[in-house]
Amino acid sequence: MNIKGIHHVSAITADAKKNYDFYTDVLGMRLVKKTVNQDDNSMYHLFYADEKGNPGTDLTFFEIPRAGRTYPGTHSISTTSLRVQDDKALEYWRERFDAYGVDQDPIKETMSRKTLAFRDPEGQRLMLVSDENNEGVTAGTAWDKSIVPQENGINGLGPVHLTVAEAAPTAKVLTEILGFRKVGTFDDRIVFETGEGGTGAEVHIETNPELHRERPGRGSVHHVAFRVEDEAELEKWKDKIQDAGFPNSGLIDRFYFKSLYFREPNHILFELATDGPGFTTDEDEGHLGENLALPPFLEHKREQIEANLTPLETTNE
Repeated sequence: MNIKGIHHVSAITADAKKNYDFYTDVLGMRLVKKTVNQDDNSMYHLFYADEKGNPGTDLTFFEIPRAGRTYPGTHSISTTSLRVQDDKALEYWRERFDAYGVDQDPIKETMSRKTLAFRDPEGQRLMLVSDENNEGVTAGTAWDKSIVPQENGINGLGPVHLTVAEAAPTAKVLTEILGFRKVGTFDDRIVFETGEGGTGAEVHIETNPELHRERPGRGSVHHVAFRVEDEAELEKWKDKIQDAGFPNSGLIDRFYFKSLYFREPNHILFELATDGPGFTTDEDEGHLGENLALPPFLEHKREQIEANLTPLETTNE
């Protein structure tokens, strides 16, 4: 049993079209799956990733059209990192963000890595992280048909940043249940890693007891998922989490992967997700994300589902 790294991060948008435009036209990520929230089929679920949605590269969004603004605070996943291959790529992004009017901070160095923090149009808190000095989990492959040159492209998810009022309960779950290792601190944040380590396998915990609890909305993160090898291993994790006294969802078939959800003591939603079978299960790799994809158990409701969605053109060209 080994958590291999970050699998995906799922966030909230109030406008699927504007979200699609930013993440494909500005960030140059590939939409690898246009589907619906399986728990509420009235909303889109969009998956952006590398060339074919390799595990560890997916940033996903649920569309909730009436989502209000986010009031940042504790009990939250407060920054999502995106990997690029080297420091030179960050200079490219700094200039690109200037050209597109993206809200950004200066490039800075954190734990021997250069980083560039920025916000999307809804205030989603994001950070580009250079892999120039990285050792650990291998990144994905940036899409070669992206508007962004492949050598500068986003190729995976980096460290996930949690903000809590008290770090110890979350740290205990990470280390004693999920098998993460504490590897250091910076700026009053504690760094944990799993598997092969590196930017694709880290969780950073910031403690700030003076903040109020976050009120999520558009631009907030719903959950983070961690990678496990397969369904057999996921079953073992279910038993371990139950034995530790944490209520959980049990195994859920998301068609593209199998999942299990539970909340750690600071009420942050963790998911464990299998590496496969992947996004090419129901679509050709060359045409991922171009049509509304539904898992077989929702296909009989296609007409009803499509009638409740605002059409979204996603040509991936």
